[in-house]
Amino acid sequence: MIAFTIVAPLTFAVLMLVLSNRPQTQRWVALLASSVVFVIAILIFRRSLTMGIQTMQVGNWQAPFGITLVVDTFSAIMLVISGTLAVILAAYSIGQIDTQRIKAGFYPLFFFLLTGVNGAFCAGDLFNLYVWFEVMLMASFVLVALGGERIQIEGAVKYLIPNLLASTLFLCAIGLLYNLVGTLNMAEMASRLIYVQPYGQVTVVAILLLIAFGIKSAIFPLFFWLPASYHTPPVTITALFAGLLTKVGVYALYRVFTLLLTQDVIYTHTLILILAGFTMVSGVFGATAQTDMRRLLSFHIISQIGYLLMGLGLFKQEALAAGIYFMVHVILAKTALFMVAGIVFELKRSYSLKKLGGLYATKPYLSLMFLLPALSLAGLPPLSGFFAKLLLIVAGFALQQYLIVAVGLFVSFFTLYSMTKVWNEAFWKNDPEGADANQGHVSIWLWAPTLGLVMLSTAAGILAAPLYDICQIAATQLSDPSIYISGALGNIP
Repeated sequence: MIAFTIVAPLTFAVLMLVLSNRPQTQRWVALLASSVVFVIAILIFRRSLTMGIQTMQVGNWQAPFGITLVVDTFSAIMLVISGTLAVILAAYSIGQIDTQRIKAGFYPLFFFLLTGVNGAFCAGDLFNLYVWFEVMLMASFVLVALGGERIQIEGAVKYLIPNLLASTLFLCAIGLLYNLVGTLNMAEMASRLIYVQPYGQVTVVAILLLIAFGIKSAIFPLFFWLPASYHTPPVTITALFAGLLTKVGVYALYRVFTLLLTQDVIYTHTLILILAGFTMVSGVFGATAQTDMRRLLSFHIISQIGYLLMGLGLFKQEALAAGIYFMVHVILAKTALFMVAGIVFELKRSYSLKKLGGLYATKPYLSLMFLLPALSLAGLPPLSGFFAKLLLIVAGFALQQYLIVAVGLFVSFFTLYSMTKVWNEAFWKNDPEGADANQGHVSIWLWAPTLGLVMLSTAAGILAAPLYDICQIAATQLSDPSIYISGALGNIP
């Protein structure tokens, strides 16, 4: 079952290459294929909850000598979220991606990217995690440039260069870790790193990995590439990136800084907590200064990454559980907001807040579809963002980390301000072109997936208690590395 999480999207990517001259067929096959990927994720999620950590030794090579695939509860949650977005965005793409881009390879790249994402979530050794990051990088770079527009090429270059630097640093860190412990299997590495002396050597590697994954996660001060590139491709691609790419980087941070790099917690995790505060503030201030809807939402990706880092930096089980729940919330809410922005563009042919207006009068249901995830992002009850931030704040108070709590509350108010700014400009004010201005036709394939994701985001708040219970299971496994080690290595002493 673990293998299918990777093999299935890879197979569908190849199938899409075979169907390259049949764009309409690709659309329907993509919807079916993404549904299959989602069902596989649900099945392995159920197995991980009922039977514990799932492990596969590829080629039947015994760990730690072969390639190990591992799915714990945290990985399983991320696989389900990845599969959910795959289905929703495959449906959304039917109404938004033009035939030219489909013929140029959109759907093969879509599934190659999904292969890399799922591979990263299942990777049981560091080198394979690096390989899956490279698969994601290649697919995402071409997706940014797909269409060949000048602004896209510029955005692709700004996206590629820092991510290549991150990959280089990641590879250097892998080499140093292998020199220290003689293995790349993460479970085996975790059991050996505790004996490395002096542990300052491990701290150096920790900083390298923090920079590498920090670039891919767009944390302060390494985020500059994200708002310079995410607004350039079609909104389907932007929504896919917003939901998954930076979150894979955060997933990697959670994995290595709970399993491997815990020798110097006072230094490393305090540094992560400091970076969390600066990431929150710089992201939200960047958002408040924007007048382009997609750029504004892109800066909010950075701001919300700060909250995810806060859960890791606090480094207690309750904080990790809150961080994982926040991950679920922000992926759903942020992706939904980008999809709403795509509908706004179809109606008004612009993302500029100065040129928008009057949408509440003409499309009140669209206004509600924006308002629910926007208020959730700001942290208003009873939406998922409220519970996500409340759980982080409670964890911060319990650990007497009052400064980061104050920063989190401060940023929430500015998030509400920027969401109110979008509401006032795009929805509430009168249309600057007049009440009778022509509005474009919006396909049902844009409306239906967006509504579905908004409902899922809202349900994440209504079902906060059972979702948080699952996140607690994941956090328990992260807090006790021996659970992961025994699950990944099996009978290996």
